[in-house]
Amino acid sequence: MSWTEEREAKLKELWEKGHTASQIAEMLGGTTRNAVIGKAHRLKLAGRVAPKKAEKPKKHFEINQNKQQGYISRKERFKSILLDKNFEPEKPKKLEELSDTNCRWPIGHPDEKDFYFCGRTPIEGFSYCKLHVLYAFQPKNQKEELIDKEDDVPEFIEKKVKASK
Repeated sequence: MSWTEEREAKLKELWEKGHTASQIAEMLGGTTRNAVIGKAHRLKLAGRVAPKKAEKPKKHFEINQNKQQGYISRKERFKSILLDKNFEPEKPKKLEELSDTNCRWPIGHPDEKDFYFCGRTPIEGFSYCKLHVLYAFQPKNQKEELIDKEDDVPEFIEKKVKASK
């Protein structure tokens, strides 16, 4: 397929009317969407503005209303855990020693000799302790560091970090 002056004029006309590259390729026949885009670029036709996506209305929950009903949202539970930085020390448990009253967060790799489970007291409704709930169940779209300063890191976590290096 070659671009004749006639086809180029038709391309310019359809482009200015706002047709998509796929539609133009179909109307011209014998060409592809990518060929149309390439030719439009070489002819220095005006670029297309990406359509704006309609923003979804954000759901706002009344925290006080939920608390009055006796329900605390998952996100609110995370916030309360973040405020409490005093975690009990680990109580290492082997698989055979685990029960419903132990955190089941695995530490290490199962093939290693030193593999164990955390063993702390789990939060009601979860299989993990407060610290490991923070790792396992982060609220959606939360990309910030949970612990900003080195001073805020519990001593047993610092040991783990140093040991892993």
